[in-house]
Amino acid sequence: MSSVSVVIPCYKYGHFLADCVRSVLDEQPGLDVRVLIIDDASPDDSAEAARKLAASDPRIEVRVHERNKGHIATYNEGLLEWADGDYVVLLSADDRLVPGALVRAVALLDAHPEAGFCYGRPLRFQHGGPLPAARTESTGSVVYPGHWWLERRFREGTGCITSPEVVVRTSLQRKVGGYDPELPHAGDIEMWMRLASHADVGYVRGADQAFYRVHGNNMSTTDFGGQLDDIRQRRAAFTAVLDKCADQLPQARRLAGLVDTRLARQALRRAYRAYDRGRTDVVPVEELVAFARECRPDAETLPEFRALRLRRRIGARVMPYLQPLILSAVAERGREWLWWRSWKRRGI
Repeated sequence: MSSVSVVIPCYKYGHFLADCVRSVLDEQPGLDVRVLIIDDASPDDSAEAARKLAASDPRIEVRVHERNKGHIATYNEGLLEWADGDYVVLLSADDRLVPGALVRAVALLDAHPEAGFCYGRPLRFQHGGPLPAARTESTGSVVYPGHWWLERRFREGTGCITSPEVVVRTSLQRKVGGYDPELPHAGDIEMWMRLASHADVGYVRGADQAFYRVHGNNMSTTDFGGQLDDIRQRRAAFTAVLDKCADQLPQARRLAGLVDTRLARQALRRAYRAYDRGRTDVVPVEELVAFARECRPDAETLPEFRALRLRRRIGARVMPYLQPLILSAVAERGREWLWWRSWKRRGI
């Protein structure tokens, strides 16, 4: 019987713990599962809630920090110091697994020792709202070559994983190390890419694997200043992978060129869309353009820069009214609509 170590970091989320732990221990039959709840010095009764759960089930352990260590240190404590199962999962206290998620993931990893981790489709739901209906029957699985999957990330300049849907082979987790404290907001994507540089990547098809809770304050698209921070953090994550995994990635220079081009184009797109939406007063347009030039000194040759130049000539006050007449604005609106349509179905 395969064993799974589930690390649940908690900070002021004690009221979510019972549901989270229940999804791990009561809805994953046929597996040897252990849980570690790490309370990071929560100022409320989260530690008490964790201890109450542990007292009711010997499969649950609890650690309580006397002082707050931050999420990265808490993650690494569980993943590198405590986890000893065949596989390891990092699950936020406010998220939960879909019934049978670990069973499906473990079956994939047991059957494919070349796969270092696997993931599946997450279901997002609004905090305070009901859980969406989840699919629990897999239609199969696929294993992607790690370097092929990694190149996809560099080509797209972003990740395709939320986090709670991932199951990692513990031996590989220890080999590549823990989360990078220098990447507090992009540590997840950097970790998945680092794992993929060493092993293949599995994907569970058909079934949903986790529920991800969306809080009102974690939608970065509502924070226009945060858009620049987001894109900078992502570039730092890709750079870190190339530095740490240089011996695994002989094509590092080409990958760097791919992601720099992609991120430059994303930054310029955000800049010119600020004109389309009449938001140049809140979107850091000039900083986005400067970032694009950092990535690509020849950023002026990119089509997005030409689109931005046109909007500058038209002006921020007039441009929102002319969107239907500007081909790139119409195309961008269509692209955004298609992105939202496909978002929930994305696997790679």
